[in-house]
Amino acid sequence: MDPIATDSTAFADIDSLTPAMRQFAEVKLRYPGTLVLFRMGDFYETFFDDAGKANRLIGITLTKRGKLADGTPIPMAGIPAVSLDGYIARLVKMGESVVIVEQQGEPGKAATMVRKISRIITPGTLTETSLLPEKEDAVLLALEPPAKKDGAWGFVWLTLSNGDFRASEVPAASFAGEVARINPSEILAPEKIARQLRSDLPGRTVTPLPAWHFDAEHGEAALKKLFSVETLDAWDLKDRTAILAAANALLDYTAETQVDMMPFIAPIVVERESEFVVIDPASRRNLEISESIRRDTDAVTLFSVLDGCGTSMGSRELRRRLHQPLRDAALARRRHDEIGAFVENEALRRDMLDAFRRVPDIERITSRIALGSVRPRELASLRDAIPVAMELSEKLKASGEPGLGQLAAELQPDPSIFERLSKALLDEPAVNLRDGDVIRGGYDEELDQLRTLRDNTGQFLIDLETRERAATGIQTLRVEYNKVHGFYIEVTKAQAGNVPVHYHRRQTLKNTERYITPELKDYEDKALSAKERSSALERSLYDDVVGMLQPKSAELMAFAHALAALDVAAALAEHAASRSWVRPELTAKTGIRIEAGRHPVIETMVETYVPNDCELKDGRRMLVITGPNMGGKSTYMRSVALIVLLAWAGSFVPAASAQIGPVDRIHTRIGASDDLSRGQSTFMVEMTEAAAILHQATPQSLVLMDEIGRGTSTYDGLSLAGAIAQALVEETRSLTLFATHYFELTSLAESLREVANVHVSATQSKSRIVFLHEIAEGPANRSYGIAVAKLAGIPAHVVRRARTFLTKLENAGSAGAPQPGLFTDGFWAPEDVAADILPEVEELPPEAEPSMRLAEKLANLDVDNLSPRDALAMLFELSHEAGRIFGRDQD
Repeated sequence: MDPIATDSTAFADIDSLTPAMRQFAEVKLRYPGTLVLFRMGDFYETFFDDAGKANRLIGITLTKRGKLADGTPIPMAGIPAVSLDGYIARLVKMGESVVIVEQQGEPGKAATMVRKISRIITPGTLTETSLLPEKEDAVLLALEPPAKKDGAWGFVWLTLSNGDFRASEVPAASFAGEVARINPSEILAPEKIARQLRSDLPGRTVTPLPAWHFDAEHGEAALKKLFSVETLDAWDLKDRTAILAAANALLDYTAETQVDMMPFIAPIVVERESEFVVIDPASRRNLEISESIRRDTDAVTLFSVLDGCGTSMGSRELRRRLHQPLRDAALARRRHDEIGAFVENEALRRDMLDAFRRVPDIERITSRIALGSVRPRELASLRDAIPVAMELSEKLKASGEPGLGQLAAELQPDPSIFERLSKALLDEPAVNLRDGDVIRGGYDEELDQLRTLRDNTGQFLIDLETRERAATGIQTLRVEYNKVHGFYIEVTKAQAGNVPVHYHRRQTLKNTERYITPELKDYEDKALSAKERSSALERSLYDDVVGMLQPKSAELMAFAHALAALDVAAALAEHAASRSWVRPELTAKTGIRIEAGRHPVIETMVETYVPNDCELKDGRRMLVITGPNMGGKSTYMRSVALIVLLAWAGSFVPAASAQIGPVDRIHTRIGASDDLSRGQSTFMVEMTEAAAILHQATPQSLVLMDEIGRGTSTYDGLSLAGAIAQALVEETRSLTLFATHYFELTSLAESLREVANVHVSATQSKSRIVFLHEIAEGPANRSYGIAVAKLAGIPAHVVRRARTFLTKLENAGSAGAPQPGLFTDGFWAPEDVAADILPEVEELPPEAEPSMRLAEKLANLDVDNLSPRDALAMLFELSHEAGRIFGRDQD
């Protein structure tokens, strides 16, 4: 393979490179961790190591361009300019940062083309609509590690697409949970800890920065300058050096990546852990709030089920609420009031839902206004949305709904915004300034004149030709234009002697003479520059409009937030009305009482859902749940957790009624898998998560434990499960749902007064098991593992062998003998093995299956709740089925 030039070989002697390659090398040396795209004509090219990297990541063709001084070819790969955004989106999704270098000026007018960095695109600094996920935020998070061993991390994060700027001091124990809650697209960290963070936070993009960026003193000065204040006392940031250091790194990075413009940044909000219900990363996965456990993008999640929002900004607000349930009961109740108002007023709700389909993403439009990168069509959509919003405001006021009054007041932005946009912009402006006209006719007199020159050249030439023919009497005279010689009057050589004296010869051809007149020359000067001048003036006028809007970014963002909140309230109300959800009662006393609760996702996927009750309170803080696999234990536990989450997120809940007390944390230990990347087995993952729960749970925490201890031997697992359950009852005193297959644990209710037993119901015939999915008081009376195995398709002789083993184990247990070994003491007797392959005497023959199905249908009839009409219909159906079984025609 022939050698090719690399960064190390090419940049060692940068002065030997061509001017263009030297420009590329200078940018690359300045931003070594990025992929540089270099505008050259109609393509964005990249060279050296970046060319090979781009080829591997996005499959663009790898070729060569020129050679180094020693003859080594320079690798090159290019992206068509028209396809740039699509390729950038792919690169950013892979966690890459991209530097865009644009040409300045026109090719050929200077010895060396001037180039300038126009933007630096990283996963956490996206503002372009085409690059951002429609229903997710791109969040940039800066981290400053604790100065002391028991100190707190400094977290500062910014969402550039809406200006949301927040900070928090995070204890080490809450580090992973807070990162999961914020869900950053990119993390900025000091170089010394970046490698460890990548290991601790797999899948996250971690960008290392030199330590000098994390300077608390400079951070304080930067914040004062940003918000034009003399002191930061209003934000209680005094002596919070970790936050100030992280803030400086974040602001430095933001200023550098945005190049010429600083985005809109709202005043910083310092959060405290006590503001939100803490949900650890494992619980977020287990509850499938917005991402399925299988990480399938098309899977149904809580968010996807509830997202009936008409706007993208409404969908993002809904996602934020689901991931950040509140602990402030007053704020949660206010959200309940908003939803309740829409549930009660269907006509108003319909008006809202219809109107939101005509509202653009004002949040992101506002962020682009602040950056000066907003497109004309986006401003036109903002203009058109303002009357829609004002109409909604009037309807909300007229409805008299007290819960919606505050939002109604925020739907009326400064009237000057609408007036200026209406006067300045065409009804349907071009998407971009370069694509066509944007400014409305009559807005600027000079622009109108330039457009007339630009657009009416043909008519001027026709009129001039008519006048000159009449004046000269030369009927073959023509007035024309070409790009080389401009405008001219053309006559034949035979008529050349008849032209007026003010005709000045411009060009002589074989059979014709071409002339120019002072009038035509004057028009030529104006017309040829009209297009360029009108474009420049239109850009200036457009920039003036954007400049007028930039100081109003905060007002526009508040307007957007009010629309998003209304969108969420209307969408949740629509779901609540259609699914018979109820308003939860948030109480001051710790406890949970749910009547006829349902799983909010699964109820949308099945025809009939069996609702269940749940009561946790003082004296009943743990429910030990027993019953068969597939019986519904995990669904029941998740449904309780999701109802609690929804209640504190400010939503109605899927239940007949719900009283929910204060909850500070939701912990779940459901399912497990190997973590091969960290060398952890299934059991190790299980114990690690259980340890975190025991250290962090409090008396106000909701804990879900599903089959803890199953990853090791029976006695070890049972012992651990019992000890963990006892700790949750006696030490943390958490509200706990504890599902287990260890029936020995049901005896906890006899020794611990806070424990109660419940079970999922099932019935079994000789041929099958029927899951009733009902939660009933008391422990299960038996296990149905072998029946479930048969249902799963385990071969019949294996099932019979398992029954044989089970009988021996049960007999030994009832006799008080020690548990026998499976392969000792004659447990595996030859006669037993032979018996396993024979038909089971108790098992019904296939021809009896229809009769058993009929019997099961009869047994499951709810006779007390059948109406006379339904009872008669059921009787006919059963009679018809019995006739088929006994070979008699019932028709």
